[in-house]
Amino acid sequence: MPHVSDIMTRDVRFIAPREKLQRAAQMMSELDVGALPVCDGNRLVGMVTDRDIIVRGTAAGHAPAEACVADVMTERVCWCFEDEPLDEVMRQMADSQVRRIPVVTRGEERRLVGIVALGDIAQRDGEAGGQEGSAADSAGEVLRQVSDPSRPAH
Repeated sequence: MPHVSDIMTRDVRFIAPREKLQRAAQMMSELDVGALPVCDGNRLVGMVTDRDIIVRGTAAGHAPAEACVADVMTERVCWCFEDEPLDEVMRQMADSQVRRIPVVTRGEERRLVGIVALGDIAQRDGEAGGQEGSAADSAGEVLRQVSDPSRPAH
């Protein structure tokens, strides 16, 4: 099984926590993405999604031109190291019900170096010829688990 660094997207754009929600939305539109890593310098400190902007921002009465990304971002995010085996990362994605995961360097700095998404996993399989038991099968399983409705914790 390959490592995350073999398939991750390397040229990842991110946003700073003090940037305005409006700028985050503009970046998402320009990049055609629904989530951005939030970094202080190159250090990963959170993630912000289009849903965060709407539900935690606009719906809560925050003006997008005035509120900061830090006001709505998720601080405790799943992430992985660039040298982790892909199967472990897919398991983490399924367990956490996320479709994409930031990739960071080892050490306290946790410098953002990439992002890996279910699409990256599926695309890798397409290039490998779609063999049974392949990454696409695994990507499909992860997608199925990610898409299962969450159950309330009691």
